[in-house]
Amino acid sequence: MWRPFEPGSSPVDWCEGNYSISPSIAEFMNTFSNVVFLLLPPVLMHLFRDYGRFVNPGIHIIWFLLMIVGASSAYFHATLSLIGQLLDELAILWVYMAGFCMFFPRRYFPNVFKNNRKKFSIFAILSTVIATGLAVVHPFVNAFALMTLCIPAFGFMVIELKRTKSVRVYRLGVRCGAIWILAVTCWLNDRLFCDTWLNLNFPYLHALWHLFIFIASYTAAVLFAYFSVTEEKPHQSPILKYWPRNDFELGIPYVTIRSYIKVDSNTNI
Repeated sequence: MWRPFEPGSSPVDWCEGNYSISPSIAEFMNTFSNVVFLLLPPVLMHLFRDYGRFVNPGIHIIWFLLMIVGASSAYFHATLSLIGQLLDELAILWVYMAGFCMFFPRRYFPNVFKNNRKKFSIFAILSTVIATGLAVVHPFVNAFALMTLCIPAFGFMVIELKRTKSVRVYRLGVRCGAIWILAVTCWLNDRLFCDTWLNLNFPYLHALWHLFIFIASYTAAVLFAYFSVTEEKPHQSPILKYWPRNDFELGIPYVTIRSYIKVDSNTNI
């Protein structure tokens, strides 16, 4: 019963040497690199406060789930336990679910949902619940689901970038794609060419994967948040900005709203 909680019970082991830096943490760098998942989402919650208030408060669910991903991944790499692996993978699966529920373009909805996002979201949640149950019984199912979900997500981002009229948004999309490719390259090298990187005394590519995939993930969420307003609420006039300086495009991107719906002659929301 307690076997999945035991350190080292996961069949997955990454290139970084176990307990080589700390006697209590299996993969120290892989664990520590998840700190970015915990530090940046609160900043994004603050930057997206207008978006959450005037467009969709559900955007904060994305940032919260990214924190869950970071905490779960840190626990997994610190213990290499099976339960840690499942928590890590399932947290990523639920981030995908939340993104699809909020940002999947209505024009691609199957006819059965009749352009109703609520029905589409219920279907997505039920599918994720089923996938979660299967993952607990057969963990390999979850890995398959994650691999298949990233393909349409990346594909839809490319489609939306081709439709955008904003050069600034397009540039951010290109950077997001480049960072995603860099992240996948780190992941593959860590898995397939570990001996080579061990000989180079740098078995930390999975730690870099954490950093790059976080940047790519939150950037993709920012882009889809922009696309969602443009598609469904164009009167809100979304603006892509950067923090701490708007003229520095390598800062933290976020979406704010230029104008609000006028509900009466005296009050704007």
